[in-house]
Amino acid sequence: MPCIRGWTNQTGNGNIDETQELQLEVEGAFVLLPIRAQPKSSRNQIEGIHDGRLKVCVTQAPERGKANQALLKVIKEGLKLKRSQIALDKGETSALKVFRISKISQNELRQRIANALLNSR
Repeated sequence: MPCIRGWTNQTGNGNIDETQELQLEVEGAFVLLPIRAQPKSSRNQIEGIHDGRLKVCVTQAPERGKANQALLKVIKEGLKLKRSQIALDKGETSALKVFRISKISQNELRQRIANALLNSR
């Protein structure tokens, strides 16, 4: 099943900002990043925003945690995070997941997501 880019919001200055609909939450020293996983895709890529979640496609099938490991790698590389900064918080066996990101502000994470989305086009 191919990945489809999420809807975008048009800002007043003419720039497209998809990250405004992303439902990031702060919990203590962590930012909670909601993900919509798309396993068995044609590419490993951060695709867009879908229903308030970052849509991430991976080629790996969802078996024995392999897709979760692939998701973690795509998110880590796409958002330029260290492995120690990211952990799966919720949704181990679900397509709807939440990753816990540390040592980064909500605004900085949002900016990195915007950059990743620009680079994936």
